[in-house]
Amino acid sequence: MEKGDLLVSAANLRSSEVTQGLERAAHRALLYAMGLGPEDMGKPLIGVVSSYTEIVPGHRHLRELAIAVREGIREAGGVPVEFNTIAICDGLCQGHVGMRYPLPSREVIADSVELMVEAHRLDGMVLMPACDKTVPGQIIAAVRTNIPSIILTGGPMYPGRCGEHKDLTLTDMREFVGQVKAGRISEDRLAAIEERALPGPGSCSMLGTANTMCALAEALGLTLPGCSLIHAPDAAKLRLARQSGRRAVEMVREGLAPSQIITPEVLRNAIIADMALGGSTNSVLHLLAIAYEAGIELSLDDFDLISRQVPHICNVKPSGAYPVQRLMEAGGVPGVLYQLRELLDLSVRTVYGTLREGIKPPVDEDMIRPLTRPLRPEGGIAVLYGNLAPQGAVVKQSAVSPKMMVHRGPAKPFDSMEEAVAALMSEQVHPGDVVVIRYEGPKGGPGMREMHMFSSILMGMQLSESVALVTDGRFSGSTRGPCIGHISPEAFEGGPLALVEAGDMVSIDIPNRTLTLEVADDELARRREQWSPPERRLKGALAKYVALARSAGEGAVVAPCKQRRKQG
Repeated sequence: MEKGDLLVSAANLRSSEVTQGLERAAHRALLYAMGLGPEDMGKPLIGVVSSYTEIVPGHRHLRELAIAVREGIREAGGVPVEFNTIAICDGLCQGHVGMRYPLPSREVIADSVELMVEAHRLDGMVLMPACDKTVPGQIIAAVRTNIPSIILTGGPMYPGRCGEHKDLTLTDMREFVGQVKAGRISEDRLAAIEERALPGPGSCSMLGTANTMCALAEALGLTLPGCSLIHAPDAAKLRLARQSGRRAVEMVREGLAPSQIITPEVLRNAIIADMALGGSTNSVLHLLAIAYEAGIELSLDDFDLISRQVPHICNVKPSGAYPVQRLMEAGGVPGVLYQLRELLDLSVRTVYGTLREGIKPPVDEDMIRPLTRPLRPEGGIAVLYGNLAPQGAVVKQSAVSPKMMVHRGPAKPFDSMEEAVAALMSEQVHPGDVVVIRYEGPKGGPGMREMHMFSSILMGMQLSESVALVTDGRFSGSTRGPCIGHISPEAFEGGPLALVEAGDMVSIDIPNRTLTLEVADDELARRREQWSPPERRLKGALAKYVALARSAGEGAVVAPCKQRRKQG
């Protein structure tokens, strides 16, 4: 197809408000100052939304990818304009006050993209996320601005290797800390492994939040087929970057906007894929937030209903045995969607056509299993309810030992993760305990920190088959073990978690989806009369977030009022 075949009148472009007309002489002068010429006025103005940064390994290579994207935009007759969003590394934030910031950054990312796109009247976008909150943040921005948008994910890093330790991921590194504490390896050995565990750029090589959300971006139809799991150093990613740039220009000329792609059927497809993959529990927060932005009704019950119907079929860490490299080699997301084809709506629209065009049989059915031979009969995530979680809680059941699917034990409550980690390291947590970490929710944390430092040390100390964790915080996608999070309502807002006392019996029944505090209602009422929330002295971004954040059961979205947009 020739470029001329796709030409659209400049007057029909949003950017005409910047480039066209006598009164825009000063606007054009500013564009000329950047090296553009008169021939560029009237061409589609395409944002290249990078999240390049030198502090996040998953984003370290995005500068090179952005060059390829810009080349593709130029080839298709568009004008690329690159700008950046922030990108926080959840891994570097683990275990300290910095973990309060990643979840609120999702909203800042979405807002910053909206501000740039709307202020400069861009016609379309190529969004370039890679890790954790950059993916949902940029998807939310695409939905909100509703201009033609395509996502190019940064891609995973390759797994590491050090002597007998192969296929190393960040999950392994965190669990090694517990192994040192248990005397299973030395600190010198750990120091050697540290230098070789993560060998280069890309998102961490297990199915954590980053790779889960990248895979779901593909399942949502927002990327070109196969994009999400092509690894960061692979030349195929550069080729796909150019293709994505070209496709963005074509989408502007076709008028293909996110509102035509993000529908209830597409969100259901994404949840099905999530359950089959054994994805991160953070995906629940993010899909709820995307649905909220699109004005589509979605609840925790939808996740659990689908989880009961869709088996876990992907043998990927942390729920399985292998890094995501093996998943990519087995067929990637197109292979997963192929195995799920009987459950999916393949007629839905995507950035490249229909979803049916983006599926392909896997080449390794031990890695991506058929529905008739799953790893586990139910999906990766379960939603629990009970008097301890009246509005719900989530657990990655695919990463829980069969021994801990049902557990009853005495509560050991802590008012912060730091207190719980200190107790664990000083051997105050014992087999049978149910550790309760509270005041870590969206408002109480604030920022809903991940409890991954505690859960990883617990795993490394070989206590994950005898100790459960219950929290209003959240977990890294690399978490393994009986870790129940997102409890709603959170303790800071007077949820029952705030009323738990040491020694109270807590009953967990994942197969039957219950989470019960075995304390009489009148006793809980007595405790509530004596309870008051802890004081939080906040300023800046966290103060704004706490003022507007909703519960985890609503995706921890920031919303100034209860009004919700309806799709239509």
